[in-house]
Amino acid sequence: MKKILLLSDTHGHMDDVILKYVQQADEVWHAGDIGDLVVTDTLKKVKPLRAVYGNIDGDKARMEFPLHNRFWCEGVDVWITHIGGYPGKYNPSVREELQRNPPKLFICGHSHILKVIFDKKNNLLHMNPGACGKSGFHEVRTMLRFVIEADKIKDLEVIELGKR
Repeated sequence: MKKILLLSDTHGHMDDVILKYVQQADEVWHAGDIGDLVVTDTLKKVKPLRAVYGNIDGDKARMEFPLHNRFWCEGVDVWITHIGGYPGKYNPSVREELQRNPPKLFICGHSHILKVIFDKKNNLLHMNPGACGKSGFHEVRTMLRFVIEADKIKDLEVIELGKR
């Protein structure tokens, strides 16, 4: 069993409220737009981190993190990328692979809009945690947390961090 904290679009922002939730997780997953590697360095000091770079991230983040991160967690095939779209509106760069070889859990960021949607066509769960940073058009800062146990994704919670 793994307790996962999923965040995205920090845009260089890290605070004690985010870190409180990090401490409660087994792993932290960051879906891109890190903004400053101080964010990921801070996260890695507390818990194991899996991350991808986003469109605002510079060379240092692109050297440290991949564009796509596909891995197994417990019995769940996970794919994290920053710009992936959502069911019915997948980005053309991922659409073919999603249809040919869908993961069980497809995660992206970028939109700053929290979404969790089951994609019946591709038989996968799509998650976007919204944005937990203070830059962007979102009004409320959000993250997701959930548990992966064997091949099940369960106990999903939306974490609201307040106004940006």
